[in-house]
Amino acid sequence: MAHRKLGFAVVGLGGAVGTTMAAGIELLKQSAVGTEGLPLADLKVDGLADYTDIVFAGWDLFPDHLAKAAEEHDVLTHKQFVAAEEALRQIKPWPAVGDERFLSLIDGENKIGRKGHRATIERLRSDLSEFKGRCDSAVVINLASTEKLVAEGNEIFNSIADFEAALDENSPHISPAMLYAYAAIAEGVPYGNFTPSLAADIPALIEFAETQKVPLAGKDGKTGQTFIKTVLAPALKARALHVDGWYSTNILGNRDGLALSNEDSLASKVKTKSSVLDDILGYEVEDHIVDIRYYRPRGDNKEAWDNIDISGFLGQPMQIKVNFLCKDSILAAPLAIEIARCLDLAMQRGESGIQEQLSVFFKLPMTRSARSEQAFHKQADLLTAWLDRSS
Repeated sequence: MAHRKLGFAVVGLGGAVGTTMAAGIELLKQSAVGTEGLPLADLKVDGLADYTDIVFAGWDLFPDHLAKAAEEHDVLTHKQFVAAEEALRQIKPWPAVGDERFLSLIDGENKIGRKGHRATIERLRSDLSEFKGRCDSAVVINLASTEKLVAEGNEIFNSIADFEAALDENSPHISPAMLYAYAAIAEGVPYGNFTPSLAADIPALIEFAETQKVPLAGKDGKTGQTFIKTVLAPALKARALHVDGWYSTNILGNRDGLALSNEDSLASKVKTKSSVLDDILGYEVEDHIVDIRYYRPRGDNKEAWDNIDISGFLGQPMQIKVNFLCKDSILAAPLAIEIARCLDLAMQRGESGIQEQLSVFFKLPMTRSARSEQAFHKQADLLTAWLDRSS
């Protein structure tokens, strides 16, 4: 089969997940690691890009090449870092969009100058256009730090005409995440939002993507605690075990954790993590608590702890406790890779707009209907059926 170079243009390229993705692909090219953690590695699907045909570029507020960034994030083993270092040195982020109104705790000097929304979009499109010229196809993946919660009901988000007018007026309600999403769609490049930030999941940009025939997916990658939650909750429902309360807490010390120590950014994250349980169980869990704390000593080693209070036959109370000591970027990076490969496949197949079959990868999936399927096994079946159709 002929090799086809697939370009990943990553928003937040120099972050822990972005550098882990790039290092992982380089190590796969060297046959230095296996494909553990990559859910689609064993599938043979026509048109699905090979991992070794992936190349990286993207934007970041910090100018460091990816070798320096990876060393700082300290996710890789020493042996892995040494093997990937030279390739990572060759990848240097483009200047990124910075706006302290949406992200106040993460800032760097590698920024696009503020000359208005239209000028920013033109700069992003120029970056993408040049990158596309070096690849056979490209995908944009948003891995940037979580922006503050934005009111989704703002009228400028209702249609592409309203959104275009707001761009012309440099509306303060349009976030950096939306500018990246708009630029990708305008360039005809599929877009995946791995963050909780409001981006392409507004009516205006969904409409724009359908007009431009561009696939979209998001939002907020389902990596650790919510993944476990969407596996356990359907099983409890199937056994008619009533969930009286579910307490979830996270501690993490990477850049994502720092961003989430801002209450406005935290609100975006809690919203995506809190929504799944009631949808799966079919009733409101009155005492469902989600708590996220930045705890610097842990770095990328996240701890997700759950206490579940349930009632069984005769109303007898029981408890389940789960303690997931996970590595944040080790869980996230392979999912972001698979999302990008699937978006590229959807583009090849002429599919556009919301790609609901990718729901299995997200906490708050974009769907065409008002209600999304949250049970993990049903989401996995949806993706498998779609991949089978394309094989």
